[in-house]
Order: sequence, then C-alpha cells, then structure tokens
Amino acid sequence: MAISSSNSNGGAPSLEVAIVGGGIIGVMMALGLHRRGIKAVIYERAPSWHEVSAGFAFTGAGRECMQRLHPGILEVLSRISQKTDASTSNSYWDAYHPRTRQDAEDESKALFRTPNNRLDFWGCVRSQLLLGMAALLPDGAVRFGKQLVSYDDDDESSKVILHFEDGSTAEAHALLGCDGIHSTTRKVLLGADHPASRPGYTHIAAYRTMIPIDVGIAALGQKVAKSGCMHCGPNACLMSYPVMNGTLLNVAVFAHDPSEFPDPDKMTAPAERGEIERLFRGWGPQLADIAKIYPENLVKWGIFDMDQNPPPTYARGRACIVGDAAHASTPFLGVGACTGVEDALVLCTVLESVQQQTPNGDTVDGSLRQALQAYSRARLERGRWVHHSSRQVGQMYQWRYGPTGRDTERIKRKLERDSHTIVNYDVLAPLLSDRSEVDHLMM
Repeated sequence: MAISSSNSNGGAPSLEVAIVGGGIIGVMMALGLHRRGIKAVIYERAPSWHEVSAGFAFTGAGRECMQRLHPGILEVLSRISQKTDASTSNSYWDAYHPRTRQDAEDESKALFRTPNNRLDFWGCVRSQLLLGMAALLPDGAVRFGKQLVSYDDDDESSKVILHFEDGSTAEAHALLGCDGIHSTTRKVLLGADHPASRPGYTHIAAYRTMIPIDVGIAALGQKVAKSGCMHCGPNACLMSYPVMNGTLLNVAVFAHDPSEFPDPDKMTAPAERGEIERLFRGWGPQLADIAKIYPENLVKWGIFDMDQNPPPTYARGRACIVGDAAHASTPFLGVGACTGVEDALVLCTVLESVQQQTPNGDTVDGSLRQALQAYSRARLERGRWVHHSSRQVGQMYQWRYGPTGRDTERIKRKLERDSHTIVNYDVLAPLLSDRSEVDHLMM
C-alpha cells in the first residue's frame, strides 16, 4: 500500500509520511502535516478510534503549540475543556494529619497554592478530544487494524517499508512512531535487546475514576470544584481536577508499590476497593473514606516511564519516535501530553522544510534523515527533563523525595522552578541554534 497525494501548492506529489499510532499525538501529528500540504496516513492497531476515558490537561504553552500545528485542534479542546484562569490556583494539602473533616477542608490550612496564571491548565477527557480531532482528518487518513511488527529502512530503497501483523505492507518516505509507551517503532529503531526498548516500572500504582462533581465535592470538599488539588502523605497521594466543563471530577490515587507489577506489558491489573481502604487507613477522614467513591472491583494501573533507560536518540534513518514512544513520563508534572504536542510542532517544522526544498517528492532521502536528526537533537534534552522531573515530583507528593522530604517550602520551591521551566521554553529555539542543519534544510 503506497501513500500518494498532491501537495497544497500544486499538482506535484507530496512528501509521504506514515504515522504509526492513532492516539492523541498521532492524530495531532497528522493534522499538522496535512495543514502543511504533506500527505500523512495513520496506521492504528485498534479496529476503530479508541482512547481511555481518563482526564488530562494542557498548559497555555501547550495550547500555543496546538494553534501553530492546526487551529482546529485548539477549537476542539476549547469546546470540551474545563478552563482555569488567573483567579484560580492549584492547591496542595496535607491529607495525612487532619483528624476532622473541618480541619481537612479548612482553606487556611492548605500547605500552599500555585496560581494558575503560570500553567493555565485546560482539563478534558481523552476520548472526547480524540474523537473531536479525528473528525477533522481528511478522508483516507487512517487505516484501522494495522499492528506494526517491523519496518525496513534500506538505503537502496527510496521509501521505508512497514510490515503489519495481518501480512500487509505500506511504504512512505518517513515513518513517525506515535505508538505509545510500548512502542514497536522504538523496539525496531533501537533493537529489541536495547535497554530503552522497554519502559521501566516506577513502583507506583494508580487507581483512577471519574465521578460527578457533586459527588467529588461531598467526598473532598468545595475546594475541588474549580481547580486541581493534590492531597499529599506518606507513600501515597491523591490528585483531582474538574473536567467536562466542570461537570465531572477526575480522581486518581497513586500508591507506592515496592513489588514488581504483575503484567508490565498490559500495565493494568484487577484490584479491589479494599486496597484503597488499607492504603489510607490512619489518614485524615477525607482520604480514609475515599474508597467509597470506587466500585468494589476495579482496575489498577502500573505507572511506567522511560526515565531509567531513556533512548539515546529519537531518530535513526528515516524513522523517528514521538510523544510517549520517545519520553513517556509519570503524570505528576502534568505535561506529558504537552511534551508530545511540542514534538509534533518541531517535526512539522522540519518536515515542511523538506517538503519546500523538494516539492516534487523525490530526492528527499538525505534531507529527511538530516531533518529527523535535527528533530531528535532539538527534543532529547527536553524529553529527558520531563520524565526525570515528573518522577521526582511524584516521589515528592508521597514524601519520599530526599531533597524536599516533608518540608513545605522546599516542595513549593521545586514546583515553582519546574513550572518556570515548563512555561518559559521556546519550542523551536533548539532548531534555530542548530544552524548547520537548518541552513541545509532551507537551501
């Protein structure tokens, strides 16, 4: 199966790109490329659009990248998100020591607050965003039921050949692996025996749920209604924030788990409400009773990331890895998806340069390889910082991070430093500093 199309500047064939993975970042990537006249086809292993109905959020800086990728992405997010503003703040609470609900809900006893005018999160439900963006794709932009098993990037061939589990093949000038934390693209790119071919367990398990906002207020107090809250304590924490225009509360309990996760490939395991009850026994009354909002039988998620063995590169030849495939992180910094959006913008920028340099879609081989290496160099440091800092923040919320311990001021200062690094970052600046590659691509 070959990809073929005409670009937006005339009748000449377009640069052809195969995107492996039809998740949030894969679809954003496709939309950004199509907007630039580059033909992109998504190869998704599921039989239809599929995304877990969990909440996540995007910073103001992340939304600026969305706008530059494709304005329609931001329009979709705006319709479905719960928006914070300068009048709101994320709050951090000691959930272990209060002995009464009154103390636990006393606004004056919050550990500290961080103004939302820094990160300016918009929270939404993953599945709603995916479906909204998918509706913007042109006809023929996705092939379902396509599980990648390998690819060939032969120097003598003008295109990369993708091989799928059903025996079919496809070809394209470049392969972008947006296939998540268990990326097949990454395993082929690095080699199956490479330490970075598999993610590592962070020894944190998550119990997630989404509840009506009034149920959340009854359980955790009025403080959860408008913005994010983090309830901290020894070896566990609870994160909550409103989604779906404030009608639902996304809740996640995170527990330190010294053992190995039972199914590292699936990353989920059956669980019972009693696990949460035992986890918060002896805590303040809000979290001691929080298990009641969960069903008797549930699923727990193993939290994996790439911090233990980060990839040495995000690109080799005419293939690269994007988003979680490159730098999967824990959710504690809150910018894993935003980092994938940054990847997509950088990739769209370098691939558009290749498209403009070779408008007839041929003799692109050398330019593509250099463009993908420029992408990798531009993103490696940022990706590694995100998953490393996010792991530290998760330990900090569970009072297990040595440099901060339980010291409120130290915790606050680290969060402020990290927020500054998240917000005050020029996504395209690393490309501009790599002048030799940029100059070549622009020739």
